Amino acid sequence: MKADGYVLAINPGSTSTKVALFKDNKNVRQRNLSHSVEVLDKLGKVAGQYEYRLGIILGWLKEEGIELKSLDAVAGRGGLLAPIPGGTYIVTSKMLDDLETAARGEHASNLGAMLAKGIADRAGVSAFIADPVSVDEFEDIARISGIPELPRRTHGHVLNIKAVAHRVAMEEGKPLDGLRLIMVHLGGGISIAPLKDGKIIDVNGANDYGPFSPERAGGVPTGALIKMAYSGKHTKQELKQKFIGKAGLAGYLGTNDAREVERMIEQGDQRAEFILKAMAYQIAKEIGAMSTVLKGKVDYIILTGGLAHSKKLVDAITKMTAFIAPAKVLPGEDEMRALAEGVYRVLSGEQQAKVYEEEVKEID
Repeated sequence: MKADGYVLAINPGSTSTKVALFKDNKNVRQRNLSHSVEVLDKLGKVAGQYEYRLGIILGWLKEEGIELKSLDAVAGRGGLLAPIPGGTYIVTSKMLDDLETAARGEHASNLGAMLAKGIADRAGVSAFIADPVSVDEFEDIARISGIPELPRRTHGHVLNIKAVAHRVAMEEGKPLDGLRLIMVHLGGGISIAPLKDGKIIDVNGANDYGPFSPERAGGVPTGALIKMAYSGKHTKQELKQKFIGKAGLAGYLGTNDAREVERMIEQGDQRAEFILKAMAYQIAKEIGAMSTVLKGKVDYIILTGGLAHSKKLVDAITKMTAFIAPAKVLPGEDEMRALAEGVYRVLSGEQQAKVYEEEVKEID
């Protein structure tokens, strides 16, 4: 494979497509290409947006003076695929079939591999995805929930968790599979995952259990939830929004912006301070729970994501968890960089690209 040109990263969202060009693993150009909601609605299902978005990306490359022959590879955001181990995957026809038919659900990210492949074919290079949301590396014991019909499913911020874990390993000068980490992604949703042998062997599930976040409820009392669901006061959609979108900081304080919460605290709002402490308490408690999965042998607790910029939150968490392991704080989330890094690990020979149909896991 070539390794002296650009790697193009593509991350489709509901009403925009983020694109970035990397050279020598450095982001040299980036743009958020906005799309008309009216146009997208007329195109119907997500797969129907392919030609429209492809044309816009090709137009951006032309505008930037980037010839397709200058690309080394193209990386797309992974969509709703079958359960697979983490890693960088070459885009195959089977993968595209699953995404085009939305076999596991409609989502804008399904277009990532499709767009990457469309541009890569024109450039005569390979298309990849890296650590999609469908990554499943659970140990079987972690799947048991207590109700046979409701197994625990892996659901977390895999792309950022894996990318940051690789950076920590590089900083430490050790292979990732030689570190035992508790990864704490602090964003609009919160994912807390123990990594062993480089694999996410458990995770709280950002929408289902664990700590509340800026806009999600996390784990709630089951009996009270059932009572609320059958009270007749809420539609299914209203209840969903109450738990994902209007919960957490948003539910208690009317904002999902931690920066605003910190301003409220600085102005003397004691309730805001209490709620932020409660979120830190729940995060620390979940870190403690995940430390038992690693039998207490933890090299580092890694705090990442947008909320890791909050010194008040980070200080409260680390004070409670210092007895487990030292903390490293790598704030922010850069999905474009994470996609490119996944490709560069393949281009450099550090890792071998995986093949989707060879890695699909059958989960009961």
